[in-house]
Amino acid sequence: MSADSTPYVNKRADPSVGDYATMCRSCLSRRAALATPAVFPWASSRPTIPRDLPVEPRMRLENALPGRLMVALTLDACPGGFDERIAKALVESGIKATVFVTGLWLRENPAGQAFLLAHRDLFAIENHGELHIPPILGHRRIYGIRVAGDLATVRREVTEGAASISAATGTAPRWYRAAAGYYSRSAMLAIQHLGFGIAGYSLNADEGASLPARSVSERIARATNGEVIVAHINQPYRSSGPGVVTGVRELQRRGHSFVRFDQLAASELALA
Repeated sequence: MSADSTPYVNKRADPSVGDYATMCRSCLSRRAALATPAVFPWASSRPTIPRDLPVEPRMRLENALPGRLMVALTLDACPGGFDERIAKALVESGIKATVFVTGLWLRENPAGQAFLLAHRDLFAIENHGELHIPPILGHRRIYGIRVAGDLATVRREVTEGAASISAATGTAPRWYRAAAGYYSRSAMLAIQHLGFGIAGYSLNADEGASLPARSVSERIARATNGEVIVAHINQPYRSSGPGVVTGVRELQRRGHSFVRFDQLAASELALA
């Protein structure tokens, strides 16, 4: 996605519900969020301007050719732990993945960081922000997380996250994925102007690591050609992890190949 292009927006999605829950230690699961009286996944203390409503970019691989069965597996490392069950299984099976890490996660998981760096042929490391702050303007929370509020905070979150990754890996990230998966439109443009592609997705595999293994496995196994899959690698004690493993191995068995985001140009993602 070029810096001056119009951001991708899922016009079909219902923003009053959303389908992405970040499962770090400080935020709510999707199930908990839906159990509360609030209708929206974000709460605002001020009237919301319609044009500023958070949007969830839904993207697929643009150049996935018919018959090639290509998908992108992405794993979010929000603040939390390191799910070795997923990482080791991907290494054993030779499956490529892009891990979107926060600066917090890097500092809290040196062993996980070392594991990813030891297998750079399989794992690409991209930007999930420094402090896991959603790039949303205004005064609200989304899934319990306080949003950035203004563009200066958005830019700081993105650039400091990138700096943490560069320091840890020696490589500058080119893609950014928002905490909680939602963005304000103006924040998306600001992020693009910083030189980052917006890392949307088309298949939410684990709903923020809140689903049981069987549900996760079935969702992933239903992936179609060109799918961008998102799951989580920061919850080592939840049952969703083994579901990720079973699902991606089923895709591999059926002949799917896996592409990393560092192998893609921004123009190679399209609106789902």
